[in-house]
Amino acid sequence: MTSGRIVSFARDGLVFDVVDEGPADGEVVVLLHGFPQTSGSWRILAPHLHAAGYRTLAPDQRGYSPRARPRGRFAYRISALVEDVVALIEAAGGGRVHVVGHDWGAAVAWSLAAARPDLVATVTALSVPHPIAFVRALFTSRQFFLSWYMFFFQLPWLPERVLRGLAASEAVRSRLAKGMNLRDVDHLRDPANTTPAVNWYRGMPFNGPSRLTRSTITVPTLYIHSDRDPALGAKAAALTRRHVAAPYAFHTLEGVNHWIPEEAAPQVAALLLPHLAR
Repeated sequence: MTSGRIVSFARDGLVFDVVDEGPADGEVVVLLHGFPQTSGSWRILAPHLHAAGYRTLAPDQRGYSPRARPRGRFAYRISALVEDVVALIEAAGGGRVHVVGHDWGAAVAWSLAAARPDLVATVTALSVPHPIAFVRALFTSRQFFLSWYMFFFQLPWLPERVLRGLAASEAVRSRLAKGMNLRDVDHLRDPANTTPAVNWYRGMPFNGPSRLTRSTITVPTLYIHSDRDPALGAKAAALTRRHVAAPYAFHTLEGVNHWIPEEAAPQVAALLLPHLAR
């Protein structure tokens, strides 16, 4: 890995912003944010990793970096999102890295570990289960009803309008502030930001069954679920173990909502650091 700091990297004409922190010579941990957040969602957890000697690379992913907002939902399919992270790893000098993802970032982390295990030393998923476990739960549990918003986000223009209204609501902002960084909430108030963020969901029909989503994970895996997540039920979390053929640890955080990296950073760090040290 290169010891020079990375502030951005490029792929296919897109330029992605990166927050590169921690010891420059430390093992690299790539931190992948979820929807509708940015690299700032790792601001509480990352210092725990730095104190343990790890270097963190937290990109603002496709649609979130101002210079990486391609038009059209096809540009947000999972294979493109994975290749973005591959490009970041190559920009850092190549070699195996630890990958930690939350929400959509976890979905990308699962798919990266499946497609390119040669680049992944360990994978950690927060909130979102293995893709096939999620699909199975979608049709065999209440997960279908919990995931109503995924179908809503397929509509044109209306999701953006609703999101901007919610981001401007003081009541909603007050509630989200208990977990989310309010800068990420403000991010949604700008019309230039909402469509690219929603396009991650609109790109889902282009994913389909593939090596990226169906493959068994063959690298050491940590999956952290929270029991008060309003969007992800326990069924998919329980099914995830079936899709990992490597050392696997699963933990449920009690009393924690969806925003795990911000609500439960000390608990996550306590579970994550032994996993990274395997």
